Formats: sequence, structure tokens, C-alpha cells
Amino acid sequence: MITYSVIIPIYNEEAVLHETYRRLKQVMSHTSESYELLFVNDGSRDRSGAIIKEISAWDETVKLINFSRNFGHQIAITAGMDYASGEAIIVIDADLQDPPELILEMIAKWQEGYDVVYAKRLERKGETFFKKQTARLFYRVLRAATDISIPLDTGDFRLIDRKVCDEMKRLPEKSRFVRGLVSWVGFRQTAVEYVRDERLAGETKYSLQKMIKLSMDGLTSFSFKPLKLAGYAGGLLSLSSLLYLAVVLYFKLFDGKAIAGWHLLAILQLFLTGFMLVMFGMLGEYIGRIYDEARDRPLYIVRECYGLEKKAKKLKGIG
Repeated sequence: MITYSVIIPIYNEEAVLHETYRRLKQVMSHTSESYELLFVNDGSRDRSGAIIKEISAWDETVKLINFSRNFGHQIAITAGMDYASGEAIIVIDADLQDPPELILEMIAKWQEGYDVVYAKRLERKGETFFKKQTARLFYRVLRAATDISIPLDTGDFRLIDRKVCDEMKRLPEKSRFVRGLVSWVGFRQTAVEYVRDERLAGETKYSLQKMIKLSMDGLTSFSFKPLKLAGYAGGLLSLSSLLYLAVVLYFKLFDGKAIAGWHLLAILQLFLTGFMLVMFGMLGEYIGRIYDEARDRPLYIVRECYGLEKKAKKLKGIG
């Protein structure tokens, strides 16, 4: 029986994989328990998959899942959970910004009886001011907009118990926001704090476009407040227009003159048009996700596996 499954999603990470493997092996050797290193190759265009395949040929703890194309970071984590066999499942990125050594603290918390141990960032080294501030804003907006308590300043670096993983596998939505889903399922959760390092090598794989998509997935998966905002704003704007109409009528009836101000009307018209387009776009996001769920396509397609042949046969057609 495997005690720990470490899920490592990878996408074009050939520059760091040997060091990632070395540090993970060093950390996991201190546990004195059985473990597996489950690399999920999310359609890399470099030698990432080949490197892990070579390592898995002589290290039976190393397993590899090759996707047929790039399906996204959150989907790669989901696939890792589907294939993981451990009693505790640990998710960590390959870029070494999240220190593997923190895994031992997570395991200690798990052994105390916690079902979820997430890593909370105290500082983010090597990131731009824009990235830090937008990330900070995102977590706080998400907390304010949702009805569940998603911890601030946390990513996907965490440990979850087997029963939590099994519950996660029952959640069928296509637009995945894993850290939100982990909060939604509940159980006993706690944090370990750390300072996030710079990338060891290479470039971030989360472009602004991907960050926006992740933000929208988090917001639309756990909140209807953006839709309610349209109703509140519509009521406020209608009240404002009635007040403006009352002012115009007052001056017309009692002062005998009309208020000059077509420029104000033009500004109001542009504002209302822009607001309606934004809300139509938000509505489209929800409708698009409904359509995605209705199509019921598989979350991912596995091209091949190494070290997981039995598990792959069992899960064939489920992904």
C-alpha cells in the first residue's frame, strides 16, 4: 500500500525537472513510508515527458501520465488525483517556487489528524508588483463574492487525505478551480506558512490570459453575486434616472427653463451601454459554462502512462 502520492503537473519544465526530482526524492526519503511521484505531463512541447520517462525506467516510484494535448494546470491536478493511490495526496508544482521541504510539515499536520493542509504564502519572491497586487486582489474579491471560506494567499500546494480526494473525484464540473473545491468539501483544514521562492529556471506558465481564466473559473464556480449585481445596479440606475427626471421637471415647471446638459446625457448613455455589455459578458460566462457541462466531454485524454499500467486500465474511458 502506498502512503503518499505526490502529484506534480508539468508543462515545458525540462530546465528544472532533474532538480525537482532530486529534491522530492530527498524529502520523501525522510518519511520512511512508501510513496509515488506522479508526474502529469500536460502536453509539453519540450523534453519534459521524455525526461520523466527516462527516470521512471529505473525508479519505480516515478510514474508518468502523458496527456494527448495541453488541457490546463487544474485538469492536470485533477488527473493526478484520479490516478493517485496514496493515503495522503500532495500537490506541488515542478518549478520549485513551492519548497518541497515543506511537505514534511504538511505530513506532520496530517498525522495530527488534519484532513487538508494547505500552504499559505507570507511573501512571493521574484514576482512583479502587478502580479503580486492582482493576486492579492483576486483572493480578497473571491472571498467576498463567495459563500465558502477559501483561504487567502494560497495556491494548489497542499496535502489532502484519501477521503478528501475521493470526494473530489465525485465533483463533475468541467471548469475546475481545485483550491476552491477543496474548501467546498470541508473536513478539518489547517495551514502551514512559508515564503515562496523565485522560479529555479524557465518562465511562468500562467500568462495574464490564463490567470484571468482561472479567476473567472473561481468566481463563476462558487458565486452568483456577479449576476445579482446587475439587478442591484439596474435598480440604482433606475432610481438615479427618476431623480434626474424630477430635477428636470422642477426647473421646467417652476423656473420655466430646461437644464442644458446633453453632454451629461451622452456620458450617462455611454456608461449604461458599457455596463450592459459588461453584464452581458458576465452572463455569457455562466451560459458558456452551462454549455460546457451539457456537452459532457471528458476532462482530459491520456495518451500513455508509465508505471501506472494497471491503474490506467482501470480508469480507461473515465478521464
